[in-house]
Amino acid sequence: MGLLSGLMGNASEVDENELDKLLSNTLIPDEKIEKAYRVIRDMFVFTNKRLILIDKQGMTGSKIEMLTIPYSKITKFSKESAGHFDLDAELKIWVGSESEPLSREFKAGDNINDVYRILSQHCL
Repeated sequence: MGLLSGLMGNASEVDENELDKLLSNTLIPDEKIEKAYRVIRDMFVFTNKRLILIDKQGMTGSKIEMLTIPYSKITKFSKESAGHFDLDAELKIWVGSESEPLSREFKAGDNINDVYRILSQHCL
């Protein structure tokens, strides 16, 4: 079901050990990963200092773009919980003066409340 959820655009939680090699040269001293999610090949990583969006590109995914969003630049965020018939939850994050939010869907098994709590802790 994980591959099917990924293909449908839903986010699934990523094991922190998997991110160690990928982010070893990116994280600064005292920066720790709090949560990480994958949508197909792309990831978004919440640390105690920032949000990192990882975009794997190309056929092999060997080309990687990392976008850092300081929590101080997040102007608002929202969550839409899963319902009885709609099993997906949705997270939206507005950055700076952008009118369109970053939007990610979470499958029912992933706790969107944890991510919302992380954002609340760092942005409020």
